[in-house]
Amino acid sequence: MTAPSPAASTPQFKADRLSARHVFAFLRKGGIIVLLAAMLFGFSLAQPAFSNLVNQMSILQSVSVVAILGTAVTLTLAVGGFDLSIGATAASSVMAAAYAMIVWQFNVWLTVPFVVGFGIAVGLFNGFLIVKVRVPDLLATLATMFLLSGLQLIPSAGRSISAGLILPDGSKAAGAFDPRFLEIGRSGLFGFLPLPVVLMALIAVLIYVLTEHTRFGRLLFATGGNELAARLSGAPTNRLRLTAYALSGALASIGGVIIAARVGRGDVSTGGSLMMDAVAAALIGFAVLDKRRPNVLGAVIGAIFVGVLLNGLTMLNTPYYTQDFVKGVVLVGALSLTYGLTRPGR
Repeated sequence: MTAPSPAASTPQFKADRLSARHVFAFLRKGGIIVLLAAMLFGFSLAQPAFSNLVNQMSILQSVSVVAILGTAVTLTLAVGGFDLSIGATAASSVMAAAYAMIVWQFNVWLTVPFVVGFGIAVGLFNGFLIVKVRVPDLLATLATMFLLSGLQLIPSAGRSISAGLILPDGSKAAGAFDPRFLEIGRSGLFGFLPLPVVLMALIAVLIYVLTEHTRFGRLLFATGGNELAARLSGAPTNRLRLTAYALSGALASIGGVIIAARVGRGDVSTGGSLMMDAVAAALIGFAVLDKRRPNVLGAVIGAIFVGVLLNGLTMLNTPYYTQDFVKGVVLVGALSLTYGLTRPGR
């Protein structure tokens, strides 16, 4: 057995190891946040207009829906599941909101509860397949994703929904978007704070408190960590999983309401990247503060991280066909910084 070097036992060597360990621990916990701060600083230097308040609010508004959907994914991850139908639920909610106002002539007070109820119904359907029929989460939500992707096209015969929509029987829809509904996606507080950003913040705070500071939240994570042990200890695991998916569907539908209110039409192409962006935000959240588990704060920071990166690349006139590659490189680097660092000497 080799004897340790005399230098390894000196106070200076031990102090250096302790200092290095603290640096590595800081980088593991704050790698994403440090990189986010570096991007903000770098983009501001390269393009001064990037730091303009209007642009910063634009970034937050653009990521508000992704952050809300990332929060929804976080809830299902907490119970050991995974909701692949999140983007399709949001997209279907956009079409449902448009159809309700254009064809059924609903006002905002009827449309919003209808759409949120639709999202809850989708979540409960997912939960039923998973809990009662015992279909694995990925397969159940994948099936729901395909189901919704086709279902949203049927009422309008595959066309986008806007004022003057020609119905399948040849008649013209008489409804229009309620101006008060459009304010959800287009208005702001104090003249500069977009309402979608306010909704994102309120939802994030509510779900954060629910998951991190209540018994319900502890039971969610217990179910995801070890469902059998949680059930044997008396936790209603089936009900918890149903609730998580119902909440996920509700949040996805709120995201759909915001999109519909922002664009003012039911666009059949909506939601193409929503699922991937929401999942990316939720998974990046694992690395925030070295949590290594689903968490709402991390999902919101993950969404902002991606939004800042894409906005900065756009303002620097980076070709659109390279942006996904650059985003992938930065994300790999950020996650490697968080997960790849271990204590010195290990």
